[in-house]
Amino acid sequence: MSDAATPGEFELIRRYFMQDVEPACRSSQVSAHQARAGVVLGQGDDCALLAPSPGLRLAVSVDTSLADVHFPRDASAEAIGHRALAVNLSDLAAMGARPRWFVLALTLPEVDEQWLDGFARGLYGLAREHDIALVGGDITRGRELSITITVHGDVPEEGAITRHGARPGDLLAVTGALGSAHGGLRAWFDGQRDEHHPLVQAYLRPSPRVGEGMSIRHMVSGGLDISDGLLADLGHLCARSGVGACLEAGAIPLDQALVASLGEAQALEAALNGGDDYELLLALAPDQEAAVRQALETLGGALHVIGRVTAEPGITGVVSTGRGWQHFHAQDQQAQAHHGTGVAP
Repeated sequence: MSDAATPGEFELIRRYFMQDVEPACRSSQVSAHQARAGVVLGQGDDCALLAPSPGLRLAVSVDTSLADVHFPRDASAEAIGHRALAVNLSDLAAMGARPRWFVLALTLPEVDEQWLDGFARGLYGLAREHDIALVGGDITRGRELSITITVHGDVPEEGAITRHGARPGDLLAVTGALGSAHGGLRAWFDGQRDEHHPLVQAYLRPSPRVGEGMSIRHMVSGGLDISDGLLADLGHLCARSGVGACLEAGAIPLDQALVASLGEAQALEAALNGGDDYELLLALAPDQEAAVRQALETLGGALHVIGRVTAEPGITGVVSTGRGWQHFHAQDQQAQAHHGTGVAP
């Protein structure tokens, strides 16, 4: 396609990222989906106009996803669109917040409309599933594919799940099996390109626990989502709460497909340090266990108790040489250079 025939920035936005906006002749109107989300004026102006709900706090989070750092560039565009929004929605889930709005900044090395169509399909599919509205953003040309999404949600004034509420004696629990995303990344490196493969799907199409977070936010002491690996994220929870933790290795839930692929020992290591699981890690009082379990099961989920919060600092009960994912650490940069993504298999 010649430069003359290539759509410009504004035409790309109109074609792919204004699906919930009425035609230009009625630009002051919003779709039913946007109206439900509290959008007064969406894409097409200098700023979106949004109507926060009274008595609620606004929860805001931003994440950037880079090709071959956060996702394989040869994954399907639809999976990339889904994943880019899912990791942001998981931050809202971790706070128990209801998704409301998001903005998108997209950097493209070139215009590929077939890719954009798939990306938008994956993005909007997940957005509509969680009733969050795209209200603005930007498209630019750059050397590498980069996707930055900022999500906004709301949560009751005293209802947010935070990292500083865990107390000694609390149970530690997770909402699902861990390590599967890491297993999917390994499978991708080994040549598996079936995106319906259970482990690959866990990596490329994570399911943010938005409903789960909202349903239990008033029952738990603290928590966060597991993005960098169980040990790393548990370390964040302990540091912010001024506590320690004792894990029970045999209670950490592992997908049987992961065990079959890696073996029991490596599957456990993937659960401890692999990251990208986007399950919730929760601290809750023992007398809340039954209520939290019931709330999650009502949504088709589960609660897996994996340890306890302790007064003594440090994490005990498991042995691991890993430390989860962190940008700029030398070993992680080497893994990125060798494997093509930021997470080493």
